[in-house]
Amino acid sequence: MVSVFESFFDPLFTPFVASSSHFVKRLTGIALCCLFLLPLCLFYSRAGADILATLIGLLFLLYSVCTQQWKWIRQNWVELAALLCGLCLLSSFLSGVSRSWLQALCVPRVFLFVAALQCWLLPSKRTALWLERLFMLFAFWLISQVWIQYFTGHNIMGHPRWADGALTGPFEKPRASSTFIMLFFPGIMPSIIRGLHHQQENHQHASSPWVNRLFSLIFLAFCVVTLILIGQRMSTLFMLGGLTLTALLIPFFRFPFLLITCVAGLFIAALPFVSPPSYAKLVLKFIDQMQHFGHSDYGLLFRSATTMVLAHPWFGLGIDGFRRLCHETIHSPAFPWLGIPALQNDTHHGCNIHPHNYYLHVATSAGIPGLLVFCWLVLCWLWKGAKALNVSHNPRQAMLFVVCCVAFFPIASTSSFFSFPTIGWLCLSVGWLLASSDTSQHTDNSQQKTCQRT
Repeated sequence: MVSVFESFFDPLFTPFVASSSHFVKRLTGIALCCLFLLPLCLFYSRAGADILATLIGLLFLLYSVCTQQWKWIRQNWVELAALLCGLCLLSSFLSGVSRSWLQALCVPRVFLFVAALQCWLLPSKRTALWLERLFMLFAFWLISQVWIQYFTGHNIMGHPRWADGALTGPFEKPRASSTFIMLFFPGIMPSIIRGLHHQQENHQHASSPWVNRLFSLIFLAFCVVTLILIGQRMSTLFMLGGLTLTALLIPFFRFPFLLITCVAGLFIAALPFVSPPSYAKLVLKFIDQMQHFGHSDYGLLFRSATTMVLAHPWFGLGIDGFRRLCHETIHSPAFPWLGIPALQNDTHHGCNIHPHNYYLHVATSAGIPGLLVFCWLVLCWLWKGAKALNVSHNPRQAMLFVVCCVAFFPIASTSSFFSFPTIGWLCLSVGWLLASSDTSQHTDNSQQKTCQRT
């Protein structure tokens, strides 16, 4: 495959740029500008974020042509991503809907964006550090807007709480908590981990380390309290799950984790007095949904998606197939040997623009083969991150591993997988994790050129 790319692109561009290192530097500079603008667009411009991520991917192709570096194509995850894109395109083409297969043609851009982050932009420690600081800055902005909205009733843009009681923070719609999760672990937790680890190594020096430790714990508790106050159930579970995984990975974090868990429990108990709308959504509605999950909105969505997958197991319904066909009655056959009865989708309450689960979304789009490839792809990413874990020397890589584990947890209600800003945050985290894992395994400055087969 590498030779195919080289033979196709080299005659077109090499005569113009092979001798110019300035051209490559300008490409990298433009791509870095796009990267640093991306979080802002993920906040406020879906189209802008899509354009920036696509541009970074295209610039990476041009960079590969100029530098003759195509080893990134040989990675296992790239091959799996290409296979997944092919299955999505085949399923969409078979659906007979032109809009579906046109959308499928655009899916490879997000995986090209991941490769660009891994092998080009984020192996640079300086770039990764600046991106961490940028994530922290946006996390502070989100936290400030949550508390302004809590105390005044509106954020700085004039948007009130959402109708169900959730705080929207800097947004018009309730997506503050999911965004905060993606910012918190790679942007804030590395600094907290460094502070706590610093205390362990330097407890013999004065009293300032204890001041730093106390500040780290207070700030961590403040972040957890902020997320609980927002009132989004799934993100609260993601936060607690991510902190639990962090405690399992990092021994010196276990005692602080117990303290934070106590603080979270006490704050949830105080929610009826502190924020009744948050309590009603976070606690009361969650209990009701768990007790009657099969008849809840999410339960009906999951049943409709499962029905579609079982009715079209080999090819699925193509990209956007769930939204197009959920209003049509679909019957699935029974599978007694698996204990699955015949199902029928709910055409009234079991409909939405997506099935609210990444794995069901991929399965409805590309069938069970696509689902298996997607699961393999996710495991490939996580395995690469797990092999490179070294918390004491690279806490950011550990936190990126945690956020990817949380984001790809299969039993969860999520946003649409194939659309921005969701896919933007996911790919940004995955590309950053892969680059950090390569950096942990290759300490020399040439790791940008050694994206070897994983």
